[in-house]
Amino acid sequence: MPFSKIIGYLLIGLSYFGGWLWMDYESAISNPVVIEKFVTIDIEKGDSLNQITHKLVAQNVKIKPFWFKFLAKRNGANKKIKSGEYELNKGLTAKDILALFVQGKVKRHAITFPEGWNFKAIRQQLDANPYIEHTLKSIQINDIVKQLGISQNHPEGLFFPDTYFFEKHTTDVAILKRAYTKMQIILAQEWQGRAANSPITTPYQAICLASIIEKETAAPLERAQISGVFSRRLQQNMMLQTDPTVIYGMGETYQGNIKTADLKNPTPYNTYTFKGLPPTPIAMAGREAIHAALHPDASDTLFFVAKGDGTHVFSANLEAHNAAVETYQRHKNEAKNDR
Repeated sequence: MPFSKIIGYLLIGLSYFGGWLWMDYESAISNPVVIEKFVTIDIEKGDSLNQITHKLVAQNVKIKPFWFKFLAKRNGANKKIKSGEYELNKGLTAKDILALFVQGKVKRHAITFPEGWNFKAIRQQLDANPYIEHTLKSIQINDIVKQLGISQNHPEGLFFPDTYFFEKHTTDVAILKRAYTKMQIILAQEWQGRAANSPITTPYQAICLASIIEKETAAPLERAQISGVFSRRLQQNMMLQTDPTVIYGMGETYQGNIKTADLKNPTPYNTYTFKGLPPTPIAMAGREAIHAALHPDASDTLFFVAKGDGTHVFSANLEAHNAAVETYQRHKNEAKNDR
């Protein structure tokens, strides 16, 4: 066979082989490789391209390792991949996956601090989250305050209740700092527009009162009324006499009921034994409760009693209040006896 023909056949073969390689490459980088609903990949700092490729294969991602690494090196992505936890959704291609790794679009987790929670509950929520880096588990309250860089002696009530999104390995301190900063922003905004009839003289007093309002009612329309009662009591040098502060002061000894002895026990939070606000907030207060604390209603009520349906009856004098207590406490006791 003439040498020219051999060369021709070789060129044709190489052309076919090159075409096949190109098609295989295009298929490898453009066809979906995530077959499951989603796959989670955790890229640690210092992971090599080989290690990342192995992790993808181990998670049943249908990449072709050679072409995946070739693509990463061809466009320089291997030097730009960011560490973190990634959620790969069904239908992604190898090209899509590399783009995610380069852009650093890591998976985000969420943690929620509801209104009315105290700091103990926040710590438990943080400690139970497996995606958070825990640095506060065995640290005392005083040291936590120092780590957060806050001026108060106790962290109670200083964090804004909300849902916070974070990346895996974010520290508990970082999340608390975000919640603290948000509370400071909200508090400053509300403080600027406070009403003239409010007896509150500092922003910290505002969240102390707001925390009581948060615990006393879940009815939005009652917040300003509850605030009005406590504001007028403060102005008239009366005791606040609010059960949530007593419960907070009881700590672990509270088992669902407040006894007469509890109302007489002079803890720093027992507003039945001293006048004024408690020394710290007793829970996290939302923006609505903070607003109410700084905008009390302008009525003359000084008392309220729970009706049993989540709302209250408000009274301006003790006689009317005692009558309301008789009505609703008797109704409550009769309902218990009927069960």
